[in-house]
Amino acid sequence: MAASGRQLNLPNIITLVRIAACPVIFFLALSSEPRLGFAAFVLFVIAAVTDLWDGYLARKNKQVTDVGKLLDPLADKLLLFSTFIPLYIVSHRVGPEWPLPFWGALSVWIVGVIFGREILITVFRSYAARQGLVIAAGQAGKYKAFIQNLFIGGGLLWYPLTATARTEEWAGGLWSFWVGLHSWWILVMLSVALFLTVYSMGVYLWNYRRLLLRNSSQG
Repeated sequence: MAASGRQLNLPNIITLVRIAACPVIFFLALSSEPRLGFAAFVLFVIAAVTDLWDGYLARKNKQVTDVGKLLDPLADKLLLFSTFIPLYIVSHRVGPEWPLPFWGALSVWIVGVIFGREILITVFRSYAARQGLVIAAGQAGKYKAFIQNLFIGGGLLWYPLTATARTEEWAGGLWSFWVGLHSWWILVMLSVALFLTVYSMGVYLWNYRRLLLRNSSQG
């Protein structure tokens, strides 16, 4: 019981709350109502910030646990799923207001790269855990998640913001400047996120190649 109590510490509780918020973000992000879209964006930002906060608390208070090492990547993947999938669905809706800037309707290959990497790494982590090795999120993976979050935040904000602009008839140089900046943000962040997705997967497999080679030699 004492060991379980040590595993269920404040950082891990924060991670569990983040996991619980994912279904809410998913359904809010699918809404065409701007107020719900803004709510999805705000809730996503809170979840993304707590991802940094729980890791900081765990390191500061020396509360890093094996449970936390497993829960934190799981929470990241669920948050990715609960935001990226709605963005994919919404970008394919009929109407000129739905395609994302530059990218348009998100392509299947983009979803394949993003989630293919997550599935592969999750399977690899599960295999490593059965071998008695807990693999925490690496630095390259953290950079990947950070840039992905910057894209997702930009995407979630794009829809309610532009919908409000149409309703309120925003115009002028300031709004045009923001639209251009926001559009380039979405282009650059997703481009970098895709690169880091592939790169971080390569780093994982290279760093733990001995585990793969050991299993191959035993087979």
